[in-house]
Amino acid sequence: MPVPKKKTSKSKRDMRRSHHALTATNWAEDKTTGEAVRRHHVDLKTGMYRGRQVLDTQG
Repeated sequence: MPVPKKKTSKSKRDMRRSHHALTATNWAEDKTTGEAVRRHHVDLKTGMYRGRQVLDTQG
C-alpha cells in the first residue's frame, strides 16, 4: 500500500480545503406574497415562476 513520502504541510492542507466552505443560498422577496423565495426556482405553494403560472396547484 502506498505511503506518503513527506508530511503534508498545514499550508498545503488548508489550501486544498479552501473550496470546502459552504456558501449561503441566495434569497429574494416574492413580489406578490412578500415571502422569501429562492431565485430561479418555482414557488411550490403557488406554482408561480417569474409572474407566470407554471405548475397546477389544484389538488
